[in-house]
Amino acid sequence: MIVTGIVAEFNPFHNGHAYLLSKAEGLKVVAMSGNFTQRGEPAIVDKWTRAQMALENGADLVVELPFLVSVQAADFFAQGAVDILARLGVTQLSFGTEEMLDYGKIAELYELKSAEMADFLANLPDRLSYPEKTQAMWETFAGLSFSGDTPNHVLALAYAKAVAGKGIALCPIKREGAGFHSLASHLEFASATALRHRIDDADFIATFSPSGDLLRQVPHVSWENYFPYLRYQILSNPDLTSIYQVNQEMASRIREAIKLATSMEELVEQIATKRYTKARVRRLLTYILVQAQEKPLPQVIHLLGFTEKGRKHLARIKQEVALISRIGKEAWDPLTQQADRIYQLGNPQLVEQNVGRIPIQI
Repeated sequence: MIVTGIVAEFNPFHNGHAYLLSKAEGLKVVAMSGNFTQRGEPAIVDKWTRAQMALENGADLVVELPFLVSVQAADFFAQGAVDILARLGVTQLSFGTEEMLDYGKIAELYELKSAEMADFLANLPDRLSYPEKTQAMWETFAGLSFSGDTPNHVLALAYAKAVAGKGIALCPIKREGAGFHSLASHLEFASATALRHRIDDADFIATFSPSGDLLRQVPHVSWENYFPYLRYQILSNPDLTSIYQVNQEMASRIREAIKLATSMEELVEQIATKRYTKARVRRLLTYILVQAQEKPLPQVIHLLGFTEKGRKHLARIKQEVALISRIGKEAWDPLTQQADRIYQLGNPQLVEQNVGRIPIQI
C-alpha cells in the first residue's frame, strides 16, 4: 500500500494545499506544525482548526510536530518531520516545489557524501548565514544554483537530506500560482501570506480557501497580539542566553532593539543582519516568548485527527509506534504545551489546546 507523507503548516489552509493533497497518492499522512511555525510566527489559527481543514480536504491522518521541530531552520525542521513520518510507515514524501528536479538522485548523492558535505559546511566562514552556507554546499556538490525566491525548493533539498537512507521515495509536485510570499489576488492559487493579510476579507477567503467558512468563524492571532508579552519576557529575563539558541551577541542586540521598537516588525528589522536573517531572528524571539530550553524530543507522537482510512492505518501500526490521543495529567511534550499556553494569550476566544482534547474524527 502506498502511504504518502506530507509536511505542512497550513497557515492557513488554502487552494494550493488542497491541490497538493489531491495530487498525493494512497493514504495521506500529514505531519503538521503546532501553534508556532517554522519561520518563527504564531499560526494564524490554532492547530486543531488547521487539522480539521486538512482532514476535510483529503488528509487521512494528521499528527503534530513538537515545538522544537516546528520552529527550526529548514534542515532541522525537515529532519524532525521526516523522522516522525518514517515511524508512521510512509513509503513516499510529497511536497510542492518551484523546481521539478530528481530529488531522489539528490538524496542518493547526500547519502554518499554526507560526511564531506558536513565538513564543507563546518569550514565555511561564520560571516555567512546558515542559508548561504547551505546554498554554497549544494552548488559545490550538486551543481545547483538557486535564489532566495524558491523557498519550497530549498525545503525540498532539506527533505532530500532527511530521507537519505530511509527508503522513502520523493514525489515533487509543481507549485502553482503566486509566489511563496506574494500578495497577488488575481490567480487561481493565492499564497498563505496573502490569506493572512486579508483574513478579514470574506470574499477573498471564500475564493482562495476551501475552508473559508471555518476560517471566518475561529479566532485569529498574529505576532502583534504577543508583542507586549515578548517585550515583558525580554525586559524581565536577566540572562537571555539561557534561552535556546540565544548567544551573547544576539542577547545584546535584542536588549538594545527592544528599547525603541514599538512593533514586532520594527524589532526584527533592528535585530536582523546579513548573518542573522529575519526568519532566524523571529525564531529566536519565539524561543524567548515561550522561554524555550533545549529538551529531548518526545518519543510519543501526538494525534490531532484522522479519517476512517487513517484509523485503519493506525490500527496496523499501533504495535510499532508510540502514539498519544489524549493529553491528561501526564504531559506529552512539556515545551510544546508551554508554548500552547502562551499561544492562548493571543486571543481570549482561544480554548484549551491540549488537556482533554481528543483527535478530530472525520
